[in-house]
Amino acid sequence: MSELLFYHLERSTLEAVLPQLLEKTLERGWKAVVRASSAERVSSLDAHLWTYRDDAFLPHGSQGEGHEEAQKVLLTTGNENPAGANVLFAVDGAGIDGVDTYQRCVLMFDGGDPEAVAAARVHWKAVKDAGHDATYWQQSEAGRWEKKA
Repeated sequence: MSELLFYHLERSTLEAVLPQLLEKTLERGWKAVVRASSAERVSSLDAHLWTYRDDAFLPHGSQGEGHEEAQKVLLTTGNENPAGANVLFAVDGAGIDGVDTYQRCVLMFDGGDPEAVAAARVHWKAVKDAGHDATYWQQSEAGRWEKKA
């Protein structure tokens, strides 16, 4: 069974949080797939990950660029996992299909978007009903992650 983590963004943007989580993923020697809901969002995240911090380098590639099987971080809209990644990050309403092919799945959603919150609740119920180990993390007033469930 895959471990699922729900990240309820309230104080920070996806662009602020995702690079930090990807860095921690790579530090563990894991690979990641970042699944977005549109090709435009993949392109936007790709550009952001190259420039998010002057003193950092986050190796990654996007679907359709080639060599997907060699990527430590692959940005995609699809359900593929060509590099055998350990972690799936589902962002911007992307689904978590194929979650069983990953050790960990991180569903990140914007707490300011009622539709995103409602969709996360549906996913939460589905994964709990399927018997997955799921935890729910929400940002505190200070921006720290607190485990709520």
